[in-house]
Amino acid sequence: MTSWLDEVFAVRKPVIAMLHLSALPGDPGFDSVAGIRAVVDRARGELAALQEGGVDGVMISNEFSLPYLTQTEPITAITMARVIGELLGDFAVPYGVNVLWDGRASIDLAVATGAQWVREIFTGVYASDFGLWDTNVGAVARHRHRVGGSGVKLLFNIVPESAVYLAERDLASVTATTVFATRPDAICVSGLTAGASTDSQALQVVKNSAGDVPVFVNTGVRADNAAAQLSIADGAIVGTYFKEDGVFENRAVAPRVAELMSVVREFRQTL
Repeated sequence: MTSWLDEVFAVRKPVIAMLHLSALPGDPGFDSVAGIRAVVDRARGELAALQEGGVDGVMISNEFSLPYLTQTEPITAITMARVIGELLGDFAVPYGVNVLWDGRASIDLAVATGAQWVREIFTGVYASDFGLWDTNVGAVARHRHRVGGSGVKLLFNIVPESAVYLAERDLASVTATTVFATRPDAICVSGLTAGASTDSQALQVVKNSAGDVPVFVNTGVRADNAAAQLSIADGAIVGTYFKEDGVFENRAVAPRVAELMSVVREFRQTL
């Protein structure tokens, strides 16, 4: 069956690379001396490395806005729009956005920049490192329609990092009701934190329960497990592995990207 993934990426099992922006204005880690220009320059260099290494898509996020807000300040999405605007001429692959952890802001940013998808926590109530984490998917869906973002695909992360679902429900039932009641365009399954391996058994449970909705493995994909994870998932989102020495804080480097993408291309030949 043809899905929107085929139309957007034109390959089986697409790999979306994370483009992690440096801390932004308002974030505790923002370098006010170097300013926005340094954020743009680093992002441009990493985008070049990711595309040179052969990724199928890129997702821009404010990954270094730690600690995260569940309702972001306007300056975050505004600054991200500035950065992405400066990079528009550099994109050679499809791109999406993620304003952590704010679904509405992510959709606003996608509409403003022409991004084709967003990834966020759209459903559930969680106990998290960032406090009690509530959502309102109905309000977000209506907001997407109201701002002209009906064409923006929504990637639902139903196993969020640094959080646990408060209801006593198993992953299969959460997946099934999420698909039935909230109409995600894709589902993402994560490990504990960025770069942490996603449990393959949990990934299989979600895949078995998601019907025709594509499932992404969202964290912890490496060259040595990419084939195994993609034998279950419909695609992968990769960030930390593409960084120098596989360290979260470092910059993405083309050789590590090319290493993993070589494994993925070889795996695709078996499909």
